[in-house]
Amino acid sequence: MKDKQPLERVLFIGCLIIAGEAVFSLPFHVARFFRPTVLQVFDFTNTELGAIQAVYGVVAMLAYFPGGLLADRFSTRRLLTGSLLCTSLGGLYFASVPGYSGMRWLFAYWGLTTILLFWGALIRATREWGGPEEQGRAYGLLDGGRGLFAAVVAAGAVFVFQTLLPEDPTTATASERADALRNVIFVYTATTAGAGLLCWFFVPERESPVADRPHVLRNVTKVTRLRAVWLQALIVVSAYVGYKGIDNYSLFAVQAYAMNEVEGAKVTAISAWVRPVAAIAAGLLGDRFTSSRVSALCFATMVASYLWFGLTEPVPSMPWVLYANVLVSCAAVFGLRGVYFALFEEGAVPIETTGTAVGLVSVIGYTPDVFVALVGGWLLDRSPGVTGHQHFFLFLCLFAVIGLVASLRFRSAQPSSP
Repeated sequence: MKDKQPLERVLFIGCLIIAGEAVFSLPFHVARFFRPTVLQVFDFTNTELGAIQAVYGVVAMLAYFPGGLLADRFSTRRLLTGSLLCTSLGGLYFASVPGYSGMRWLFAYWGLTTILLFWGALIRATREWGGPEEQGRAYGLLDGGRGLFAAVVAAGAVFVFQTLLPEDPTTATASERADALRNVIFVYTATTAGAGLLCWFFVPERESPVADRPHVLRNVTKVTRLRAVWLQALIVVSAYVGYKGIDNYSLFAVQAYAMNEVEGAKVTAISAWVRPVAAIAAGLLGDRFTSSRVSALCFATMVASYLWFGLTEPVPSMPWVLYANVLVSCAAVFGLRGVYFALFEEGAVPIETTGTAVGLVSVIGYTPDVFVALVGGWLLDRSPGVTGHQHFFLFLCLFAVIGLVASLRFRSAQPSSP
């Protein structure tokens, strides 16, 4: 993709950035930024919400690998556009505040629309955009740009939410709270549909994604023989556990630091602003010092941050401690997101098998969609209050340690010959 004109390249990566975040805004952002309100409006326990999100994770896990094969065979433009428009349709049903059963079906549907048609195509297109010398830059821009876009949309959603609630949010009626959340959902629905239209008009058509289309089995064999791919999958799963842990910050702020719903949403929304800086900086450092070194540094930072959260008592009169540690942990998490797919180049994964490799790594790497929300909900319901949150942060710390070890091992991994 580096032979394209500069404006075409900018428009292309811009569309990938917007699409890459918009497609996940309905399944993830609403519950992440407005978790206490979602629990009240839908009348769910933490465990029930975790189970609903686990349904998404199960369907997504089944869709990653075939989605990677599709990405190696079909047009990125058509795959991305179809995914975004189908996902936005689910937002209309989401806004009707369905019950527990309806929400499970909705999240299963989103597991298909956001992964089968989308994920492999997005990662393959980004690798091609960066070329062999700028993988860190490409993925850093992708995730950093996604973070900036998420922060802008989240700020708008929080503004809409706050505007529709009384000056003191704690006095809001059930009806006022439901109406405010419904309008937030509409914001994200419109954003997702708009991203689909942008992809249709600005993502270039590609006539033949793979010159050797029929040999799907050959690609699978090449990928599964690479030791680096399996280590990369372990790095991604450990990093993604930390990313899923961010969903808990707004509830942690409310329950441990005595903040109200709006203040809790702002904690998570403000932390999102660190994502562009962290992801882009990590990507650039990855191009200079190798992505595996940057990965190890990020995991070491996460270990320290989660141990602090898990072993110390929160002090509501010192909210700056919460903000500082949230920003540090988020910087590490988002830094990882800026480099962990750049490991494909460092691990010598053939370019023509990128979609297949993405599928395999993602099947393992994104299993936290299945279990993190479920485990977190169970821990919080089993030990209500601060204790449950501390247990959850120690759970996150365990995976950060695993990711640190995998990153150090990756540096010594020698890829097998295809």
